[in-house]
Amino acid sequence: MVFAEILEKAGGAGLFQALQALTLILPSILMPSQMLLENFVAATPDHRCWAHMLDNGSEAPANLTPEALLTVSIPLGPSHRPHPCRRFRQPQWQLLDSNTTATNWSEAAMEPCVDGWVYDRSTFTSTIVAQWDLVCDDQGLKALAQSIFMAGILVGSMAWGLLSHRRFGRKLMLTWCILQVALAGTSTVSAPNFLVYCGLRFLSAVGMAGITMASAILAVEWTVSRWRAVTMTILGCSYSAGQMTLGGLAFALRDWRDLQLAVSTPFFAFFLISWWLPESACWLMVMGKPDQALQELKKVARINGHREAEKTLTVEVLMSSMEEEMASAKAHRSVLNLFRVPELRWRACSLFLVRFFGRRMTLASFQTLAGFCILANMLVPQDMQTLRVVFAVLGKGCFGIILNCMIIYKPELFPTSLRMTTDGFLQSAGRLGAIIGPLIRMTCQALPLLPPILYGTAPIVASLIILLFLPETQGLPLPDTIEDLKNQRSAAAKANRQKVVIKENTYF
Repeated sequence: MVFAEILEKAGGAGLFQALQALTLILPSILMPSQMLLENFVAATPDHRCWAHMLDNGSEAPANLTPEALLTVSIPLGPSHRPHPCRRFRQPQWQLLDSNTTATNWSEAAMEPCVDGWVYDRSTFTSTIVAQWDLVCDDQGLKALAQSIFMAGILVGSMAWGLLSHRRFGRKLMLTWCILQVALAGTSTVSAPNFLVYCGLRFLSAVGMAGITMASAILAVEWTVSRWRAVTMTILGCSYSAGQMTLGGLAFALRDWRDLQLAVSTPFFAFFLISWWLPESACWLMVMGKPDQALQELKKVARINGHREAEKTLTVEVLMSSMEEEMASAKAHRSVLNLFRVPELRWRACSLFLVRFFGRRMTLASFQTLAGFCILANMLVPQDMQTLRVVFAVLGKGCFGIILNCMIIYKPELFPTSLRMTTDGFLQSAGRLGAIIGPLIRMTCQALPLLPPILYGTAPIVASLIILLFLPETQGLPLPDTIEDLKNQRSAAAKANRQKVVIKENTYF
């Protein structure tokens, strides 16, 4: 934890941290737009079969209205609207007779939409559903696209977590992932078919996982503990701003290609801007690269106006200050230490089982409250919509707080050498939750109470896991090595014993 003292000398809260936060916020604002994009680009418009007499002007009788042609060409569906997936083989002229019964047309020969569909373009001028006819028998492909995207985030989280462990660090990974999102996102609009579209979305998701991880870790490792919560809260709020931004863009841009370009092309600018960011000096030190770490520290000191630090900080000072940390990190650099060392194993497994968590007591309380909100909505009748909305919004607000504080808490639990790897592991756990969630909802037809019970009890159980197995990290410097974690535990146990002694002395 000596690096925290070195960072103080270079300026742990100054102009550099403000500029870094601004740089990291820019791509973070458009990250939710990429994740939630298919709510709009994959919207399913009203549609019906293409019919010769109805949609081919040369075949339509001049004395019939479009409504009459629709009646004789397209049967009614379950909602008494034109059927979205069936059409009459031949025009059913008898349906124009007001005395015709339902039997007359329900027994008529029908067929699938062999000539394609006609889509309502009043809300969206174009979507991928209309582009590649992802309706009727192919409507499941729409969900497949979202699953492939989530799989990309899962793969990216694991891959970038492992690659950044030794090879790429934080800054290079961030810059590359920004470029990858820019290239894959803009190329999507030229996809010739749905398969290529899904492949490009997969690549974009892999890049997004790297941006999310690298941005959070860089911000944490360049900020002193007293300002860390503020910095990460601002970074977390950018995701909420991104959701609002997507709503505005989708309202203005009704063609899916225009919307795709609007949320992808800015990443080219973010790519150019990100080059000024320094690599994490903390990571460089534990990786045995003190010369590069010194250059980055001097760069930060110069931006923050700490001229004296540029003179006093030398390679010898860094080596002597962090000699123990560098030796320890070199000895414990294996990814398997994430499960081999008891302190890391408990923390990783606890967070793997917990998708939403926070700093001990405070955020465990929000998790419990969120779970009770979900369970309470089970008891509210469907006709009491106002009360149901109140519980839903309250629960959503609790999860927003928990997610924001998760960004703060997670990096504080693991040492520098394994911080990015662990983040990738936990990000993958979150993607598994996103994949399992819809599957749980599929059980509501057979077991309608099962999904809300699972969704409600999971946060409550998670809060208990946090209180039992995870330590409080507020105000503590970031651990550089596994030994730092053990020292934290020993110090906490010693402090607790002292509190017990003081209480006993006070009592007697």
